[in-house]
Amino acid sequence: MDALLPLVYDELRRVAARYLRRERKDHTLQPTALVNEAYLRLVEVRQVQWQNRAHFFAMAARLMRRILVDSARSRGYQKRGGGAVKLSLDDGIIVADGPAAEIVALDDALTTLAAFDARKSEVVEMRFFGGLSIEETAEALQVSRDTVKRDWKMAKLWLLRELSPERDER
Repeated sequence: MDALLPLVYDELRRVAARYLRRERKDHTLQPTALVNEAYLRLVEVRQVQWQNRAHFFAMAARLMRRILVDSARSRGYQKRGGGAVKLSLDDGIIVADGPAAEIVALDDALTTLAAFDARKSEVVEMRFFGGLSIEETAEALQVSRDTVKRDWKMAKLWLLRELSPERDER
């Protein structure tokens, strides 16, 4: 792990900066702090046999997601964001366009999705939170690129429906 961090630090910091650029202006977590916190958690996971770069970034994405969600929840945001703006999950957009409440709502929806289709949830986590390409996601999950594309498309549609304001009115 000590040898790996200098090789991936800059890329992890860029991913963290993308996340935090979309957070509220008074967010106290900085990209360096997010990377450092993720690193500390990665160091604690000693039993992992790192398979490749994609596997490492998938795990880092999961940990950054947990850190950001924990931070948002500690601020006391409501479960569904209290009328927050719709979340965009376009292929070209890797991070949320809204406040931390949307991150919490997305985390809740991903947890629900994982209960009945774990792979689709992992695809979203790796693409959305980790910034992994389709190829890297396919490598990490050991599936084809076409499978990742299908999962990504279906998961986005499901999440858009799940996160739509109309859903709360039903």
